[in-house]
Amino acid sequence: MSKQLLSQIPAINKILLLDEVKALINEYTEVAVKSAIKEYIDRIKQEILNEELFEVPSLEKIVVEVAQIVKKEDRNSLRRVINATGTILHTNLGRSLLSQKIKENIESVAFNYSNLEFDIDNKKRGSRYVHLIDIIKKLTGAEDVLVVNNNAAAVLLTLNTLVKDKEIVVSRGELVEIGGAFRIPEIIKLSGGTPIEVGTTNKTHLKDYENAINDNTGALLKVHTSNYKILGFTKEVSNEEISYLARENELVSINDLGSGQFVDFSKYGLPYEPTVKEVLDSGIDIVTFSGDKLLGGPQAGIIVGKKEYIEKMKKNQLTRTLRVDKMTLAALEATLKLYLDEKEALEHIPTLHMISLSKERLFGKADILKTRLSDLDFKITIAEDKAEVGGGSYPASYLESVVVKLEHPRLSATELERRLLEVEIPIITRIKDNELILDMRTLRTREFDLVKQALIEAAK
Repeated sequence: MSKQLLSQIPAINKILLLDEVKALINEYTEVAVKSAIKEYIDRIKQEILNEELFEVPSLEKIVVEVAQIVKKEDRNSLRRVINATGTILHTNLGRSLLSQKIKENIESVAFNYSNLEFDIDNKKRGSRYVHLIDIIKKLTGAEDVLVVNNNAAAVLLTLNTLVKDKEIVVSRGELVEIGGAFRIPEIIKLSGGTPIEVGTTNKTHLKDYENAINDNTGALLKVHTSNYKILGFTKEVSNEEISYLARENELVSINDLGSGQFVDFSKYGLPYEPTVKEVLDSGIDIVTFSGDKLLGGPQAGIIVGKKEYIEKMKKNQLTRTLRVDKMTLAALEATLKLYLDEKEALEHIPTLHMISLSKERLFGKADILKTRLSDLDFKITIAEDKAEVGGGSYPASYLESVVVKLEHPRLSATELERRLLEVEIPIITRIKDNELILDMRTLRTREFDLVKQALIEAAK
């Protein structure tokens, strides 16, 4: 029986002669289409031999399956999705969205030659790091600036340059681990330093730092507990106290902010967190933070602070291995320029815009989406809910939000969620009480038509 079925499988050359297949070749390539045909034919043969298939598919069926394989293989592995989860800085979905206003700047640098390391005024080789110094100094009040590829790199470079072979005093309650098993104690050891834990998990006093200082101490380090919060009977030492104690003992004071910010978000319902400028004003020597979290820019690690220390970092051999490329520099510079006018930043930097959206505007978006979907076979409900900043920022703190809930008469929420992941531009949602939820804080109005088309396809 198997031999008979195997003999009925059409030859690849015969399939290639079909008009539909020729059209696929014109759209993609002959190599891609041949590969897809071979893959599907091999699958048919294996299913016949395993006695899982008892009839050879028709030519029409073969063409449909081959087309699906070709389209799937042609997709980039890294591609666009739509975030309807309500988590603004969704680490799995790429964190910050870049502002549309900076697109021209990125295109200009990416598709043309640039003065990346050329000093136009003096007609000689320059440094890629000079392009961000003025704007960051203006925004933070720092003496000097250095940008590397992420904040973990910024912390590593800072410690390796300034306190290698020295003891680094850090509160036990700040020995964080973030995604990807990035652990502060391991980073300190990797930098060449020795971590000295002081205090307890929930309480650290100034005297704990004082008692730990000896002739081999190099720095006092504060680390923002970005992805967790200790509540209740707690005590931590302020930046002012840390910086004063460091100066008194001729040590370096360092603060790893993680998600550094230039805007006070407490007016939008989040707990107060000091801005980068406020931390530097407290007297801290070096501050490190991310470019792609609350700043709303590309992935980068930004080091700001005392010029004498950053000049040493620039000469460290690690700096070249951790440097950023021209597109990161272009995107970061253009993003930072929006901060010169806070209203511009809040309106045009997507992360800031989503955080600052009022409940009234969210309800307005929900009404528009409900109207847009009203002709589909769904029960649609608008409700209040909670969204979160995400990305390790503001743990255990939530933003008031508005959601659109969808119920389908035939499909469960789980099945609908699965189907929405299989469309051309996947829609990432969440489920609550067997209802599919679209959160208006992260779902953008320009994406509503794409969501509607995806729902139409998913409900077929």
